[in-house]
Amino acid sequence: MGTGGGEVIVGSEQAVVNNRANSSVIRYRIEYALAWPIVRGIGLLPRPLARALGIAVGQAVRVLHPRLRRVAMRNLELAFPEKTAEERDAIVHGVFTSLGRQLAEACLFPRFTKENVSEVVEYDGFENFSSAYARGKGVLFLTAHLGAWELSAFAHSIYGYPLRVVMRSLDNPYLDRMVRQQRTMHGNLAVDKDEFVRGLMAAMKKGETVGILMDTNMTPPQGIFVDFFGIPACTAGGLARIALRTDAAVVPGFTIWDESRQKYILRFEPAVALVRTGDQEADIKANTQKFTAIIEEYVRKYPDQWLWVHRRWKSRPEGQPALY
Repeated sequence: MGTGGGEVIVGSEQAVVNNRANSSVIRYRIEYALAWPIVRGIGLLPRPLARALGIAVGQAVRVLHPRLRRVAMRNLELAFPEKTAEERDAIVHGVFTSLGRQLAEACLFPRFTKENVSEVVEYDGFENFSSAYARGKGVLFLTAHLGAWELSAFAHSIYGYPLRVVMRSLDNPYLDRMVRQQRTMHGNLAVDKDEFVRGLMAAMKKGETVGILMDTNMTPPQGIFVDFFGIPACTAGGLARIALRTDAAVVPGFTIWDESRQKYILRFEPAVALVRTGDQEADIKANTQKFTAIIEEYVRKYPDQWLWVHRRWKSRPEGQPALY
């Protein structure tokens, strides 16, 4: 009797699990069915029209998602307390324009070739990457959610320098497959965040390049607190750890929209001189702070091209109040 009751409970729980799984599959398919024609449709348009439509989509998201606007305004209040509400609002407007423009370019990926990629993305400071790559110890491409980060690795691969890109799988497996196919069509390889250390170590041993977006909120102990706009921000220390262990070059690179030229500029900075005192944990923190300062410098220069809608300061040092 008791066993039978137990089986009923277990069966009911399994039914709930199955229902939730089926519901998720249906939702994922609906999301894909909505996204695919947008991606395909924009991808068939001439580039100026595709960009205009992408920007319109970005601005529609801004209007329809007040929570994203609130997060962005709060972040700007924290980072730029000296700016007025009107100035911050103008930056937020620019952020969604930047996101929409990048959406359009991502939809156009299948049309990029070695012959036409320079019409969309040009190098600046390529010698900084080239000299770092020539060392043969691997390159850690330090970047952020700034400008057109999706174009950074994609254009670089078309120019003949494919790299591995550390990324988190999307929750929707159908969308994840579509995005991965777009990102890797010219030789790039995806490295799942769960394989972060192993993937990076293997790549550095082969002298390869790995792109790392290093400006998202982490949670301790995966992240360590360093200052970003003068506020403690929990930040991934893995890049510094790998760089110190392998002697790979850390080369900052950002793909920024240039309004006057109506194209993106993939700008490489000189390789970062690492701090090495012999105290491993102190060196990891010092270099993570150094990398974060470089990102901050670019965000300050191009505030309307950074992803302010992300809760960058969500994790707080012990004892400090929440900021959101």
